[in-house]
Amino acid sequence: MRSAAVVGTGLIGTSIALALRGRGVTIHLIDADPETARAAADLGAGVTGTPREPVDLAVIAVPPRHVAAALRQHQRDGLAHDFTDVASIKELPQREAAQAGCDLTRYVGGHPMGGREQSGPLASRGDLFHGRPWVLTPSAHTWTRTVERARELAELCGARPVVMAHAEHDRAVALTSHVPHLVSSLLAGRLLHGDPSQLALAGQGLQDITRLAAGNADLWTDILSSNAVAVADILVGFSEDLDRVADALRRLSAADGPEQRRAHTDRLTTALVRGVQGRARIPLRTTAPAPSRAPVAVPRGV
Repeated sequence: MRSAAVVGTGLIGTSIALALRGRGVTIHLIDADPETARAAADLGAGVTGTPREPVDLAVIAVPPRHVAAALRQHQRDGLAHDFTDVASIKELPQREAAQAGCDLTRYVGGHPMGGREQSGPLASRGDLFHGRPWVLTPSAHTWTRTVERARELAELCGARPVVMAHAEHDRAVALTSHVPHLVSSLLAGRLLHGDPSQLALAGQGLQDITRLAAGNADLWTDILSSNAVAVADILVGFSEDLDRVADALRRLSAADGPEQRRAHTDRLTTALVRGVQGRARIPLRTTAPAPSRAPVAVPRGV
């Protein structure tokens, strides 16, 4: 890859641009807000404006509901030979791209699994995706060349390419990203009911669990609404867990005798043990660079 265009110079787009610039790729920065693009350029992420000739790859780094429109516009204008996006939802952009008449042969969905609670180009980092999975979701129409180009993008950014089906990806991120963000926000919202003397006792644990709540509310409204069914399904189960714990606590306070207390404390212990077991299933994060290049295997039905 010798050249690329990044459409949308927020945190993710600018971080990708910085990573590619560090690997010697010529980068063109495009944003609806020229000031934002200039801020990214001032960081050394590339040059602002559209290229004179089509670049190798265009990275559409805009919110999920704007991906299809941006893809259609830049395909029509001949911005690049191949196109990918980095939205955290994959079914919706793919469906809307098909409805908009985009060239699906030269487009593959993508999602780098890295980010920060801050937003904007000033929060960007060239190593943001080192050692992280980078999901690719080719459709039945996608050319192999386009998939390989998107894989090269991920590897140049230090990430590990992973091929998934669109729906499979959306269910996975609902569990591992979208619901955790929403739960963090809901818990942080309860702090509005605390008085200053209570909040003065807050420790690192509360900082850790509410860190995600600092994310951009408008962007996360777009993300959550774009993956509404998958998120809602997980929240139903989570709500049931909360109800069981709340019921155990209420009954514990009114328990009459050690046997009743033991029954309710056992329910609490079970919930806590399940938390320990679930957390142990999270793979350890590594900052190692992506492995050496190997062919991408596209599963049937993707």
